[in-house]
Amino acid sequence: MSELLRRGMIAALAPAGVPNCDIVVTDDIGDRLCAVQVKTRLGKGADRGWHMSKKHEELTSSSLFYCFVDFGAVTGERPFTYVVPAVVVGDCLAKNHQAWLAKPGAKGQAHKDNDMRRFLPDYSHLRVGGYDDGWLAPYREAWHLLQKAAD
Repeated sequence: MSELLRRGMIAALAPAGVPNCDIVVTDDIGDRLCAVQVKTRLGKGADRGWHMSKKHEELTSSSLFYCFVDFGAVTGERPFTYVVPAVVVGDCLAKNHQAWLAKPGAKGQAHKDNDMRRFLPDYSHLRVGGYDDGWLAPYREAWHLLQKAAD
């Protein structure tokens, strides 16, 4: 939220209990509105990803965005944020989860479907086109996407 305010956007915490939104962003007269869900990580974990769930595949409103914040693995490292439209996140999670289900496990067994998803900066191990290492680069610090949505 501090980044949004620093950039001149009007932003406020969503009321407690709102299921799919952490921050509400609007323009100066309240005509335009978008919602932000924030996901964070500390740079831990081999896949460098964020925890998501099956429901995020279906949350594809054009006014919903995710801010994936990476606090880094080293103390003192400057955090950065990927600002990604929900439609992109939903598509990514759905395609890559299906690819994971189709791929045999380490011992050749079939993966069992579940509600857990991982939003990753690199899905090259699943061989789904468009999601290799670096695919998130256009969304790094892409605060202009929120500005455009709230204008």
